[in-house]
Amino acid sequence: MNRFLFDTATTLNGWIADEQNSLDWLFAVEGGAEPDASLVPQNATVLVEGATTYQWVLEHEDILAHPEKWRNFHGDRPTFVFTTRALPVPEGADVRFVSGAVTDALPAIRSAAGDGDVWIVGGGELAGQFLDAGALDEIAVSIAPVLLNGGAPLLPRRLESNRLRLLSASAAGQFARLCYEVTAAPTR
Repeated sequence: MNRFLFDTATTLNGWIADEQNSLDWLFAVEGGAEPDASLVPQNATVLVEGATTYQWVLEHEDILAHPEKWRNFHGDRPTFVFTTRALPVPEGADVRFVSGAVTDALPAIRSAAGDGDVWIVGGGELAGQFLDAGALDEIAVSIAPVLLNGGAPLLPRRLESNRLRLLSASAAGQFARLCYEVTAAPTR
């Protein structure tokens, strides 16, 4: 059975991107540009991204001009990108564009994942949509020693402590790593 993991880096005050949707703040932290392999979901066979995250990665890494860079992060894994716009695809990348509700895309995502996990890379609003659909099993955050004035929030939803169970807390270089299991919403 697939697990859906939202695994991301965040600032100490809860922003996953700055006001310009940039992650430059993250790459300035020691270990931020090349995170320890233990911080990457090991069983993820599918990645899911929002259009803003996807476009930022393409532009920041100049992937359209250097498609070989795609594999550095995404590997050969299918990547589902939620968007309503026409976006380019790097040569050789398995990118699948979807629009509409997360619930409508879940069968295709689960099928592509096979027996593996699904890594929701970003952003926070997209992860929130998976939470709303009852398809978010774990939240893992690597908290960077950075404070920003604003930007994109980690997860723009209210999620009470009765739905989160701490799985682990550790240090990874300059990052504090927290992993929580997301439990089912209580029935009324």
